[in-house]
Amino acid sequence: MPTPRPLNFRNLDLNLLRVLDEVLTERSLTRAARNLSMTQPAVSNAIKRLRDVLGDELVQRAGFGVEPTPRALALWPAVRNALALLQQSLAPGVFEPALSEATFVLAMADATAAELMPGLVATIERDAPGVSMRVLPLTTRDPRRLLDEEQVDLAVGHFPAVLADLTAWVQSSGSLGSTSGNLSGSGAGYEHQRLYDGEYVCVMRRGHALARRKQLTLDEFCQAHHMLVSFSGRPFGFVDEALAALARKRRIVLTVNQFFTAGKVVANSDLLTVLPRHFVRVADGAGELVVRDLPFAMPLVHVDTLWHHRKTPNAAHQWLREAVVNAARAAFA
Repeated sequence: MPTPRPLNFRNLDLNLLRVLDEVLTERSLTRAARNLSMTQPAVSNAIKRLRDVLGDELVQRAGFGVEPTPRALALWPAVRNALALLQQSLAPGVFEPALSEATFVLAMADATAAELMPGLVATIERDAPGVSMRVLPLTTRDPRRLLDEEQVDLAVGHFPAVLADLTAWVQSSGSLGSTSGNLSGSGAGYEHQRLYDGEYVCVMRRGHALARRKQLTLDEFCQAHHMLVSFSGRPFGFVDEALAALARKRRIVLTVNQFFTAGKVVANSDLLTVLPRHFVRVADGAGELVVRDLPFAMPLVHVDTLWHHRKTPNAAHQWLREAVVNAARAAFA
């Protein structure tokens, strides 16, 4: 590998960065060439020129494609952000929902989708008949990697750790967001908007022995058998953290990763579970379920939209965020 010359940014061909971004996205020189309307030799030559400038291989052969080097992975977020901001500044465009054939990808839990998707479908059918949406299951409380890699356009859910990080960044930077209830964490890479708040409740079948009690004691709750809804599959959740602070624990018999599965299992067993109160009304067989307040304090369930800040000025993404907010308002009116 030749020793790189000192980088003169003014002489750097920005088209090389476009090629790098496409190659890292596709992990294939052939697909990148097709997307860029270039020949594969031209893409290979562009990567070679960038290698000479940066002094790194950038990509290496792997199977039928290529894999980025650690240096390329470290550079990629900055390259992608810069290209996106440049494109939005030079050609921000106007999003026309009635004419658009865009596809948006959202990540959310099944309970959240049950609340929001009817309103979103109504918006599409009324205002944007060519728009499509794909909803992926939310399997994490920290979807930042999904947003970084543009696997999803918007994540919707309860993200306490992410919001705590954004709050810490805002406090350390001395700035505070002021729009739409956002904590504007653009310097931290992400922004969010509060959709609604809820609370956790204990749920059981109507014929459960504890259903006769108007209030549960802490002992009754801990002695019962429980089911946990865990997106990650980890058998320890927010409730267990709260109990641990009281030097208590519960017996978890079953762990599932979907709220609707939880509702169905509880309605047909003697297991208790803890769910957001707003979900119970849309659960399958809601009439067979009984809700009781928890016998200990739990924080509110804050449901937020979360997105990467490079999407903020994008007109299509602005329309998507507004549509989600309107769907939440309609669901909780």
